[in-house]
Amino acid sequence: MDLSRPFCGATAVRAGLVTPNQLRGPRFRRLVRGVHVRAEVPVTYLLRCEAAALAVGALAVTGAPVPGGGSVALAGWAAAEVHDARCAPKDVPVEIVAPGGSRRIRGGVLVHRGLLAPDELVPGVRIPVPGGRRPRFVPGRTVTATTPLRTAFDLARRVPRVEAVIALDALARVGGFTPTSVLDLAGRRPGARGIRRLPGLVALSDPLAGSPMETRVRLALHDGGLPPPVLQHPVGPYRIDLSYPHVRLGIEYDGEHHRDPAQARKDLERQQYLSRAGWTILRPSAVDVLLYPESLALSVRAHLERREAVVPGTGSSRSA
Repeated sequence: MDLSRPFCGATAVRAGLVTPNQLRGPRFRRLVRGVHVRAEVPVTYLLRCEAAALAVGALAVTGAPVPGGGSVALAGWAAAEVHDARCAPKDVPVEIVAPGGSRRIRGGVLVHRGLLAPDELVPGVRIPVPGGRRPRFVPGRTVTATTPLRTAFDLARRVPRVEAVIALDALARVGGFTPTSVLDLAGRRPGARGIRRLPGLVALSDPLAGSPMETRVRLALHDGGLPPPVLQHPVGPYRIDLSYPHVRLGIEYDGEHHRDPAQARKDLERQQYLSRAGWTILRPSAVDVLLYPESLALSVRAHLERREAVVPGTGSSRSA
């Protein structure tokens, strides 16, 4: 038993690996009821998902059957994260759907009643390990989760508008489905709560968005009355997050990883290439995107009008 991964405390005690007093001491941390981990292990949302899945029988260890029989699953933002959508807000509970659940939150875990169709559940989902250039997964452990499509359907019906579009974008991207597939699923469940809002949200969704912040920027432009930007427009070896190619105006949000010195050098080379190609790139900050989306849209509008005034031939599409 690997005590650096979430483990069942009672099982570890029976195996003689720890004592009850040790579990209550400083060497271990309780994640959810009955599930512990070594105290030095950083607690991430994915670690909490793994712990909750173990607690309710939705986690499988290599060579052992799924305790919950496949009917208990991670759902909502928890399912989105194990599908590697990377879109969950901070501090959301880990959601579990189970045939006999109840809508109560205990220890950051929400277990509610639900009976899903077999094609709305997927067993054997590997748990991503955050960080690193190449995808990594927790060895020897998988979880049962709602499918990306079902997860998108659930979140889009329940969470606020911006977060709903973020979920649709990210889950459609990793799940390989078109956002309109959510409407097809809604047609199978006509009595589901919140389905009336789905058409408007689906119309705003675009799986080409590369991150939640890119989705937020796009929605800020939409709400500000700007024409829809082109996503992932290619310019030589690069792709611009959001752009208006006819005037060579781009908008890019640089996340935390852009502060890394090696990444900063690559960003400089990229910026120099785009500048030589005649592009102007706007780089809004997190404060701009999260707190002042209206001002962001006004700024982009001003730059767009300025570029249209100085770039010749903007009446026809011009791209690199």
